Amino acid sequence: MSDKTDLPEKAESGLHLNKKSIIGICVLLAVIMAFAGVLTQVLPRGEYYSYPENCFRTAAGETVAFKDDEAVYKVNGDEELGFDEYIALLAKNGVEIKPVEPAQSINAETAEELSGKIIDGTYHKIDYKMAAWKIPLSIILVFASEHITTGLAIIIMIVLIGGTFLILDERGILKYIMAVVIKKFSHRKYLLLCVMIFICMLLASTAGILEESVTLVPIAAAIALALGWDSLVGLSISLVAVAFGFTAATFNPFNVVTVQKLADIPVFSGLWFRLVLFVLVYAVLTAFTVIYAKKIEKNPEKSLCYETDKELREKYNVEECMALLGDEKVKKATKAFAACLAGVLVCIVLDFILDMGGYISLPGMALLFTTGGLLAGKISGLKGKALFNGFLKGVKTIAPAIPLIFFILAITYILNEGMIIHTILNWVYGLIQGLSPYSAVLLLFAFIVVLEFFIGSGTAKAFLIMPIVAPLSHLIGISGNTVVVTFCMGDGFTNLLYPTSGIMIIAIGLLNISYGKWLRFTWKLFLAEGLLAVAMMQLAVFINYA
Repeated sequence: MSDKTDLPEKAESGLHLNKKSIIGICVLLAVIMAFAGVLTQVLPRGEYYSYPENCFRTAAGETVAFKDDEAVYKVNGDEELGFDEYIALLAKNGVEIKPVEPAQSINAETAEELSGKIIDGTYHKIDYKMAAWKIPLSIILVFASEHITTGLAIIIMIVLIGGTFLILDERGILKYIMAVVIKKFSHRKYLLLCVMIFICMLLASTAGILEESVTLVPIAAAIALALGWDSLVGLSISLVAVAFGFTAATFNPFNVVTVQKLADIPVFSGLWFRLVLFVLVYAVLTAFTVIYAKKIEKNPEKSLCYETDKELREKYNVEECMALLGDEKVKKATKAFAACLAGVLVCIVLDFILDMGGYISLPGMALLFTTGGLLAGKISGLKGKALFNGFLKGVKTIAPAIPLIFFILAITYILNEGMIIHTILNWVYGLIQGLSPYSAVLLLFAFIVVLEFFIGSGTAKAFLIMPIVAPLSHLIGISGNTVVVTFCMGDGFTNLLYPTSGIMIIAIGLLNISYGKWLRFTWKLFLAEGLLAVAMMQLAVFINYA
């Protein structure tokens, strides 16, 4: 490889987004945004009250909340109340909460934290309707909402990925990684496929990684192409495997732990059933991916992304990749990048052990992944301004994906501002009350699957529905852990189902795969996963899984 310190001007450098695909997805999201706006105008508006911040139920059964003169609680759509006013409003509705001074000690081991939980039995309709003019302007108004922080975090991650991958691509790091994989696994590539699916599923099932997996997608796609498959196989062994690991969650802090705490059952209890589910989900995903990979290996033209993969196949030519194995400078650069990736895994493990909820893994991934790319670029010959220009060029190539995030945030803003989510929840609550356990668990699963369209965060969904569903489930004969596994199965693979999923949209955009092609590839897999989920839920009810 040349030692020159400037980047060659190649149009195919780095990650490139197909403008046609991006425009198509933006149009689809705009239609969904309009549909959400219509719902806010025609459906009844209503809300449940929720417990104030720093609210606890003591071992003696008394509900207390720390006084907070600066707290503001929004009720009835647009009315704001202070702490004392909100406590008085809850008292009028039969919810007694005793204000206490923050300095007063609360036994954290015996007290149950209620902060932010919905209060069962407090649903009421409200005389409020979202102003229609806010619907078309929601993509701007979202900047003043609490959701903008999440959006900006995703955008920062996208920007860092784009800049880093251009450097890795231009300096031959990606090709070197591919060459090493081909050399070691060319005759055991299906073993590699099975191992990669298992590792990605395991990380999601235990540590709860999801957004972090976006960084794996281009690398996995490049490896899949080098081994004679296509970009869809690359997605299957990275992002899809991670999402299915969420489905088969075992220790995942974002769904298993959160839901078990909200359902007031021992954390990590019922592990044996979730381990069985993990094995079955792994078997379904692996079988699907292997069958598809063999079909593509036999006849590449049967690939749904055959045309869009042509450029990638030419870029990552096997002969060119193998020729880099003797380049010591690229070898050192690749080792430096690999060391930083190992650091990402350490951050994920620490985040899980310390129960930090992503506050270590996400920043750690962004920092170490970017540092690894810049360090690899410097070792391979890029320095100073050339290194900075290379990173900036990569950012420009991925910038067209940013509007997608704002469309998705706008949809969430409309639904929250329109005050219809609680109305839908209350309607489902009424339906479940009159059903048998077998039917009720299916309705709950269907509701979670539909709710994923509107609310992507598993933790947010848990806090929304569990305070209502958990007490009802016991009354109709559904165990707490059956509710937990139902929630996990409904929340997992659906992370990749809807166009409102930012992580899925970005991932397929990175590989120039349209949403239509994505659905054509995954519908059979989603159907198989759905049928497996139904069977496992019915089994859980039958054996009274507890």
